[in-house]
Amino acid sequence: MLTALIIALVIGAIACWLTGLLVQGTGFGLLGDIVVGILGALITTWLFPVLGIALAIGGGVLGTIILAFIGAMILLVIVKVIKQLTA
Repeated sequence: MLTALIIALVIGAIACWLTGLLVQGTGFGLLGDIVVGILGALITTWLFPVLGIALAIGGGVLGTIILAFIGAMILLVIVKVIKQLTA
């Protein structure tokens, strides 16, 4: 259980770093973007199987990173839009 959590955090951090290269202007800094990215990765890792969405590239670390990247991207874009609406 602890090992799975650590792996999820590392993969979430990698996905967030990749997302940060594409989604500019979130305004949370590196640490804040990593936290949002990890949350997005955890949400997507849980939500996609519940919705029946599967990646065609298979499982493993690469599939997990891609899934986490998608979740981090979605969450960072949502946070960015909310910040722009409230500003």
